[in-house]
Amino acid sequence: MAAKFVIFAACVATALAQYSAPAYKPAYSAPAYSAPKAYAPEPAYAPTPYNFEYSVNDPHTYDVHSQSEYSDGNGYVKGTYSLVEADGSIRTVEYTADDHSGFNAVVKNEGGYKAPAYAAPAYSAPAYSAPAYAAPAYSAPAYKPAYKPAY
Repeated sequence: MAAKFVIFAACVATALAQYSAPAYKPAYSAPAYSAPKAYAPEPAYAPTPYNFEYSVNDPHTYDVHSQSEYSDGNGYVKGTYSLVEADGSIRTVEYTADDHSGFNAVVKNEGGYKAPAYAAPAYSAPAYSAPAYAAPAYSAPAYKPAYKPAY
């Protein structure tokens, strides 16, 4: 039995040796890429200072706010904005920003609704007295032994 298997394996190996796998040929040649170019340094721009301001006062929507800001173009910014809150107070924010100190803001709230002063009334505990009703009269339940089944 083993001899037949060896002969069969030899025949299969001989048959397979006659046929090799087809060689892969791409339909097109691979594109040739050039090496990537180095990044160009960022151009140095001239400082561009700016200054702006605006304000909104819309009585229909009660939207009231304003802002103004100034920059020297070299990284220093100074500005302020304000808005009217729902309670009528005015929030004003004054801010500065630069490369050294970062962003700094000072917030101020002015006016608005002031809650009335409230002092809780002094609490005095009532004097304890016996209840005004009599305890109900009933007899205590009689003791009955538990049911014991007869086997």
